[in-house]
Amino acid sequence: MSKRLDYNQIAPAGLKALGGVYGYVTQSKLPATLVELVYLRISQINNCAYCLDTHTRDLLKKGVGIEKLALLQAWREAGALFDERERAALAWTETVTRVAETNVPEEAYQAARAVFDERELVDLTIAISLMNAYNRMAISFRATPPAIAA
Repeated sequence: MSKRLDYNQIAPAGLKALGGVYGYVTQSKLPATLVELVYLRISQINNCAYCLDTHTRDLLKKGVGIEKLALLQAWREAGALFDERERAALAWTETVTRVAETNVPEEAYQAARAVFDERELVDLTIAISLMNAYNRMAISFRATPPAIAA
């Protein structure tokens, strides 16, 4: 797989705009590790090699155990490894990422609202939307994952 084009060089203002959204998410009251888990789960769903590499490395740097990373894709079966907020965030992440299939049903919304306040849920959905956009850029233009860039 070879890189198609360098979107960072071609449209720096567009990537700077996405970076502004990223900055917004980082200043939200959502825990950084929760957001990174969400980013990694989205990247698993979308099969984005660049983002899988990046977010796995970021979570390892934050001290997240390899067990949690290994079981993220099967979080529903991972028992207490994921806490209530993480499970709620991951469920919401999956239904929003797969919006064309799920249409984000009312029961998914109510389950997320039972755990997150309004602002947190909006901020979480912004984070989900942002990572889906980043995944689409990296996949479409074949961004080289850091693990194989050298």
